[in-house]
Amino acid sequence: MDETLAATAKSTKTKLKPTDRSPQVQSLTRALAILEILAEHDSGLSLTELAGLAGLPTSTTHRLLTTLENKRFVRFNRSTNLWSVGVQSFVVGNAFARSRNFVPLAKIFMRHLMDQAGETVNLATQDNGEVVYLAQVECREMMRAFVRPGARSPMHCSAVGKALLAAQPEAEFERSMRQRAIAQDDPSAILLTPAFTKILDDVRNCGYALDDEEQSIGMRCVASVIYDENGGPLAAISVSGPSARITDDRIPILGALVNKTCGDITADFGGRLPGDIEHPRRVS
Repeated sequence: MDETLAATAKSTKTKLKPTDRSPQVQSLTRALAILEILAEHDSGLSLTELAGLAGLPTSTTHRLLTTLENKRFVRFNRSTNLWSVGVQSFVVGNAFARSRNFVPLAKIFMRHLMDQAGETVNLATQDNGEVVYLAQVECREMMRAFVRPGARSPMHCSAVGKALLAAQPEAEFERSMRQRAIAQDDPSAILLTPAFTKILDDVRNCGYALDDEEQSIGMRCVASVIYDENGGPLAAISVSGPSARITDDRIPILGALVNKTCGDITADFGGRLPGDIEHPRRVS
């Protein structure tokens, strides 16, 4: 197993332990873990590599893969002997986007925003303390930002993550922090610092969040929030591109464009803007 796979095996959250005890169906849990691992490796994995990442015997892994292959959730390339995600996984996963019909609606506005800003536009939402990207409209520039749908990133270092955090009501924010019980050596512990609280206050005041080369060197993102019918954060839209094009002078202009676009989507979706209500944070 090469260094990349070894690092993934060490850090993956889906690795299973033989001693795990839970009311979950073990074979189903293992099969889903295999799908999650394959989703992180576009080029595919061999049986041995996949078994190592999942922490399972190769015989068990092969039985699960065969079952998933019969239902087309995975596919096996017999010329390379590599396993990868199958078409049925896309069909099932795409049901999430269909169930939240703001995604196709948002893409109409995203294309218009891309034409106005001249930069790539992203749509993301929050899941389990992380940002999940749902869609992207790429700009026409040779050098442009790219993120695939389904990719995840930390909340604290992405513009969409900061925008979503800033839009959370205080009670919800504090409850999520208690549930996560962030350790001080965890990079996400920054969410509890006075400095980050100040960043979120600034986001609320100006109406947009900024990722200033925090996630990727040389790239900047400006983001704002789409609100649901209860005035809560549903998703976020960002404009992203090279720092050479998203200059300091352009940031407020792009921020206003993104903010207006999110407001338009909120209105078309039947959402409700929270108005000027502030949700101050208290850091213990």
